[in-house]
Amino acid sequence: MNFRVDELKEKQVVCVKNGCVLGNVSDIEIDSETGKMTALVIFGRAKFLGVFGKENDIIIPFEEIEIIGSETILVKCDISLLN
Repeated sequence: MNFRVDELKEKQVVCVKNGCVLGNVSDIEIDSETGKMTALVIFGRAKFLGVFGKENDIIIPFEEIEIIGSETILVKCDISLLN
């Protein structure tokens, strides 16, 4: 199944281990030599209206993606990804 980047950005990312909603896809990483997607990036949320910066970005390696559905992307994530 093929997707455009803008279609991926509309999808919500959910961890299958604990059901935690990580957010929406903000960006993707692509290997410049092979042209294949290597990771999904979810930008960190703003802290207190953005005045105190933002949380760390969540980078999910391609191998951690379980299913890309019509509205949701299910991933196997480690709790360390959330810190």
